[in-house]
Amino acid sequence: MATIQDVSAAVAAESSVDDSIITLLNGIVQQLKDAQASNDPAALDAVVAGIQANTKKIQDAVTANTPLTPSQSAATA
Repeated sequence: MATIQDVSAAVAAESSVDDSIITLLNGIVQQLKDAQASNDPAALDAVVAGIQANTKKIQDAVTANTPLTPSQSAATA
């Protein structure tokens, strides 16, 4: 049975992750604005490559940390 301390710790951990995601997204937006303002296609390509790398890391983390349900296991077999 979860205690109020367990719930509080879970909320704090989630808030930390949420704050990190918000910081990441704000940084990406600024990088895109800077690349666009510089009218430098290579800079824009670099930002897009960074976005793709971050997307892959997030997808891998979600996949690694999401247990399969019995119905998902059957679907992938």
